[in-house]
Amino acid sequence: MRPLGRIVLGLAVAGAVGAAAVVAALTWVPLRRGAPVAAAEPGNPQRGAYLARTAGCIACHTDLAGGGKPLAGGPPLDTAFGTFRGPNLTTDADAGIGDWSLDDFATAVRRGVSPSGAPLYPVFPYTFYAGLTDQDVADLYAAFRTVAPVATSAPAHDIPFPFSWRPALKLWRLLNMPDPQVTGGGDGTGSDRGRYLVENVVHCGACHTPRGPLGGRIEARRLEGGDDLPGGGSAPPITAAALAADGWTEPALAASLQTGIGIDGDAFGGAMGEFVSDTTRFLTEDDRLAIAAYLLGDAAAAR
Repeated sequence: MRPLGRIVLGLAVAGAVGAAAVVAALTWVPLRRGAPVAAAEPGNPQRGAYLARTAGCIACHTDLAGGGKPLAGGPPLDTAFGTFRGPNLTTDADAGIGDWSLDDFATAVRRGVSPSGAPLYPVFPYTFYAGLTDQDVADLYAAFRTVAPVATSAPAHDIPFPFSWRPALKLWRLLNMPDPQVTGGGDGTGSDRGRYLVENVVHCGACHTPRGPLGGRIEARRLEGGDDLPGGGSAPPITAAALAADGWTEPALAASLQTGIGIDGDAFGGAMGEFVSDTTRFLTEDDRLAIAAYLLGDAAAAR
């Protein structure tokens, strides 16, 4: 064999070996679990039920239109990467999460890692829930422990290759997964509470922040609006400057989160209309005002 041929062959073999090593590493290197939950008090299912509603858990994991049972599996969510279904979160040990410990639950919610160590698809907004307090996680867990078991698994995701190969999510996480940082505000008030709700619980940025080609949020354009939402459609910018320019005030914004009616008198449509109906209308008045205070925090300067 000529020298050039040996060089080409050597490069091909090295490339194949390197690719195999990457595949093996992605397949076998385990993901880091979260720290054990150290809540100040036992989980409160009433507080947890409020969080489950306002964090979108019920909306995404209950197929209301299809007559599904509570938290037994969600409606189809069509995205550019395939169609996802919220899994069964009932207390059934096989089809649901009945055999999960509190720490298993916390690792899934805040780290996006299943008890078996598999990465979860980021259509589940664990990159936002990463900032939930230990107490809120314990409260959520306590609430889910009260859900009646449903022994039927949710329909499987319908995802084409290569997105169907879960180990590749480890690469996605390197680019897009923040370190878990609890910023406080879980039991705060005013704009501090609003920050916690917007950035973690209600996860406004999931729709209102643009995303790159692999689905990661473009943080430099935080809350500047998003396109290509699941099912189609788009979300407008909700930066303080944009809200101020449109004439929003804190009372008006807080009211719209309950009624679904904008300052122009028209009802929100599409995904936002559903989000108000399924989620934000259940917020307390204090929490709606806290969200408005945070989003409009520098609105006066933006006018």
